[in-house]
Amino acid sequence: MLDYHLHLWPHTRRDAPLVLEQVAAYCERANAAGVEEIALTEHLFRFVQADRLLGGFWEDDDVPERLRESMAEYWRFHVGADLDEYVAMVLEARRQGLPVVLGLEVDYYRGHMDQVAALLHEYPFDVLLGSVHWVEGWRFDDLDDALSMSEWSARKVDDCWDAYADALGELAATGACDVLAHPDVIKAAGRRPEYPKEWWERIADAAASSGMATEVSSAGWRKPAGEQYPAEGLLARLAARGVPFTTASDAHHLSYVADRAKDLYALLTSVGVDRLTGYRRRQAHTLPLTEPLPLPEPCAARDDAP
Repeated sequence: MLDYHLHLWPHTRRDAPLVLEQVAAYCERANAAGVEEIALTEHLFRFVQADRLLGGFWEDDDVPERLRESMAEYWRFHVGADLDEYVAMVLEARRQGLPVVLGLEVDYYRGHMDQVAALLHEYPFDVLLGSVHWVEGWRFDDLDDALSMSEWSARKVDDCWDAYADALGELAATGACDVLAHPDVIKAAGRRPEYPKEWWERIADAAASSGMATEVSSAGWRKPAGEQYPAEGLLARLAARGVPFTTASDAHHLSYVADRAKDLYALLTSVGVDRLTGYRRRQAHTLPLTEPLPLPEPCAARDDAP
């Protein structure tokens, strides 16, 4: 098993300390669960280098003023870490023998992905996760933001899923990333179409045509969605199209590292998957899907969002 989606900082924390002991603790917990390797994948938008390149991206589209102001505030709160220092710390962890790969979670920035790719090309990343956490300035899965959640009442669910599927398809087509993170995260707030199969097909087609892997993540169990990403119907479609998989917890805290790895293993084996995909310097390699060990249940109800 792998845990290929881990964050160093919760979204509620503005300061961004880089502590090697934290990485060692993540590796220790992962190892106790039978997880062989972890990927640190902090959000690109938390780094000052991304701010210089992408700050103000929400002004590009016809975004309502309330959402522009909210996104600007959210962005300002999170920016502060240095990408060079992050990369150096992860490489030092690996030099010391910790089973960690250097990654990043890259949100989709329409019209800016060439610039993003050029920035990240300068660093020795092993794996880049591609994700969609907002459409047209709306952070649809920011569960702790009242404005973001109120938008669900002002919009049709099918329209929201349409916009999300379009953005995910555009992201996949750029070739800027290696893995589609939490591919149906649009359901995080518990809002789903009555008949989701159309969107499952669109997401599975986007993944298959891009050549990217897709993560199977336990994070959805910690949200109002109440199930893993992707849903079983989407997982079956991805497997049928031969899409490769990683496994992930999307943890922002130590207690969630390798969360519900045994459940992810059961889901993958149920659709005939017996291999996972790992990465080195953005080159894929396969490894056997091995059954993990049980871990104590985390004490909190859900992880930090999004």
